[in-house]
Amino acid sequence: MSAIAPTAPSTETTPATSATTPRMDLYAVIHKALRLFMHDTLHRVGRLDADDATERHAVLAQVQALLDACRSHVAKENAYVHAAIEARRPGTCGRIAGEHDAHLEAIAALEAEAAALRALPTAAAAGRLYRHLARFIGENLEHMHVEETLHNAALWAAYSDDELMQIEQRIVGSIPPAEMAALLRWMIPAMNPAERAGMLGGMQQGMPPDAFAGVLDIARRVLDDMAWAKLTRALGLPPVPGLVQA
Repeated sequence: MSAIAPTAPSTETTPATSATTPRMDLYAVIHKALRLFMHDTLHRVGRLDADDATERHAVLAQVQALLDACRSHVAKENAYVHAAIEARRPGTCGRIAGEHDAHLEAIAALEAEAAALRALPTAAAAGRLYRHLARFIGENLEHMHVEETLHNAALWAAYSDDELMQIEQRIVGSIPPAEMAALLRWMIPAMNPAERAGMLGGMQQGMPPDAFAGVLDIARRVLDDMAWAKLTRALGLPPVPGLVQA
């Protein structure tokens, strides 16, 4: 499942682009996925019944999956995106690199709090995890905004879209299939219809049919009927009988 289309160019206006000349955005889709993953997880922790063992196990598993995704994301950005920026714009990544170090420390602290809740489930422990996870997410939202503006401006000034697509492909190629499948569960519903059709259309062209069928299965499970109808129409797939078409 490692074959994936390049991210659709961003249409957001920043100092390095305009609405009429969209640029390749390394951050757009993965950040949308992380925001959705973070907010869904925070919501589940906030409503957790700490006395319900089944619910507690499921919620803490999602917390761990989110923290794993955040740790992996930091590593990928450090290894690929920061390396590219610093190669042509030295000194640009200092602030964000420092925040990455702080995020790794926060991830470890949240893992310890989740383990404490697992070992001794109380409403107080659940509330503490919720508050600290909320603070972590809030800091990440500000952090991602800086990356999407200042870092993108540096990337767009220093690299062509073709070069940025090559960087993205190296990042995607470094992601194991199981991790990619887990990311797609959040990426697909987080995207707008054009982004979704562009990414899955590229996958449709570049993946073996059986592998792409697995991607479609993920998409069908995470999209509502209207979003699924738009996607199947964009991909040229036959409509599902009885499904409301958008």
